[in-house]
Amino acid sequence: MSFALDNYRLLGRSGLRVSPLALGTATFGTETGWGAEKDDARRLFDRYVERGGNFLDTAVGYGSAESLLGEFARDRRESLVLATKYSTLRRPGDPNSTGGSRKNLLASVHTSLQRLGTDYLDLLYLHVWDFTTPVEEILRGLDDLVRQGKVLHVAISNTPAWQISRMQTIADLRGWSPLVALQLEYNLLERTGERDLIPMAREMGLAVIPYSPLAGGLLTGKYSRADVAGVASGDGTRKGFNFAALGTVTERNLDVVDILKEVAAEQGCTPAQAGLSWLLHNPDVTAPHYRRPHPRTTGGQPGCPDGGPHHRAASPPR
Repeated sequence: MSFALDNYRLLGRSGLRVSPLALGTATFGTETGWGAEKDDARRLFDRYVERGGNFLDTAVGYGSAESLLGEFARDRRESLVLATKYSTLRRPGDPNSTGGSRKNLLASVHTSLQRLGTDYLDLLYLHVWDFTTPVEEILRGLDDLVRQGKVLHVAISNTPAWQISRMQTIADLRGWSPLVALQLEYNLLERTGERDLIPMAREMGLAVIPYSPLAGGLLTGKYSRADVAGVASGDGTRKGFNFAALGTVTERNLDVVDILKEVAAEQGCTPAQAGLSWLLHNPDVTAPHYRRPHPRTTGGQPGCPDGGPHHRAASPPR
């Protein structure tokens, strides 16, 4: 099975063809204090595209990322699949600049189109479910944008499985644009999506696009037990974010990483490659959403040659 970036696959129930690994741009820009400078971001983009990659992911809430991506993609727009997301807060203090409402949807898409320097989006996600906006308002707003030609396909992220299945059913019954992709956190350490989200996506025709495939870097093997007590909360680093905000660096997770390291050594690849292989060999996964596809973490290749940890018995999701 080839996972070369130019070995394209269909995106859910659409005719859109995408690379088996999406390049995420949330770390394009340095507003957070730990992102990539413009030149570094450009090198990541060029490396990805030169190898045949065509699936780029961003969001209206990612600071300067959309503008940088638009600049980088300007000369090859037609060959790329640009995906962005809306619903996170755009202007502090403005209650209508967040959520899934039609008002925020239209304003967010207008902003994204300007930043990306394009007149259409290949894929638009609802970024985060707000538990407030009626599903009919969201679905009709998305369908209107598709009919206007501003958006080609629509998708969803961070939403309960029961709500997504309800939305897909309503869209089908009313002849509105269906959801074609689902973005969720999914990796060797975070597998709760296996209970309902992934089976739902399989039945409803949604491509599964996992984000954080390396658990914020934990599956690269760069953290140790000595780190557990060695990071101050709110120190402004990605490491501090993983420890304090996400709480991913735990004894249980480090036990999983230890096994991953053993598997990687047996397969002759890095822990990051083995962790990605676990996703890439999953038939339910279309394209993991990855932010740093370069040799420092992957050895220059997307996965282990023999599928990474799949040859060992997988533990049930927790």
